[in-house]
Amino acid sequence: MEDAIKKSKVLIEALPYIKKFFHKVFVIKFGGSALSDKEIRHSVLEDIVFMNYAGMKPVLVHGGGPFINEKLKDAKKKPRFVEGLRVTDKKTMEIVDSALMEVNAVLVDEIKKMHSEAFGLSGKENRLIIAKKIKRKEDIGFVGSVESVDTTVLGKLIDDNIIPVISPVALGSEGDLYNVNADEAASHIAMALKAEKFFILTNVTGIMREQGKPETLYPSLSLSDVDALLRKKIVSEGMIPKTRACTNALEGKVKKAHIINGTLSHALLLEIFTDKGIGTEIIKLGRQTKATEGL
Repeated sequence: MEDAIKKSKVLIEALPYIKKFFHKVFVIKFGGSALSDKEIRHSVLEDIVFMNYAGMKPVLVHGGGPFINEKLKDAKKKPRFVEGLRVTDKKTMEIVDSALMEVNAVLVDEIKKMHSEAFGLSGKENRLIIAKKIKRKEDIGFVGSVESVDTTVLGKLIDDNIIPVISPVALGSEGDLYNVNADEAASHIAMALKAEKFFILTNVTGIMREQGKPETLYPSLSLSDVDALLRKKIVSEGMIPKTRACTNALEGKVKKAHIINGTLSHALLLEIFTDKGIGTEIIKLGRQTKATEGL
């Protein structure tokens, strides 16, 4: 009986959020090594299917770095990075595209096995993502930054209650393909769709005052807070592009952004449907909150 009461309390706690977010668009970026873990992947996709059945409109944008590295290894090509960006010659771009298409197909298939409709597409299709070449002192090849997003196809899929699953390969103005950072692509898609929420799933608890210490987690930050944390280099290394993607989304009319640990079982549901949440939410408030006063 006690177990049943606990379950009913969970459902009652979730009810106002289900009502609040009915028919709202949520953009979720999922990538990294977690994609390779079947148990984690299943948990994330199960959450997305739950959201879909609860009347929300999830859009999934995925990366695939580990899969790309495996493909490059098979082709006897050593991955190389300049300022954190993968050097992408013509052959590497073909491998990136192929690897991400395979990841995309797996995600779509697994969502369908959970009895939700999903449709896989790439940013290169229907001019979904147009990118321009990123220029560095050293030419890094076909690496791009997002210039525009066309939501025509996405809008139709969302209206038909079909979950879009998007690979972040983009099209250049002259027809070339570009490798685009998945966090950036997801952020721009969230902006273009005027999403209610933007989620980045990572392998850490969220933004922390001290790396590796979950007890120092910032549960909520404003844009001004984030600027302070970046200046003080409390947000550093791999968290910088994820945090920037969140702030860009907020500046582009997305209402809230979240960085959460996607390796935790049902992390998305815990962040969306509970009062406390589990990660870091970033909101637009213009002034610093008490969380980072004095930084």
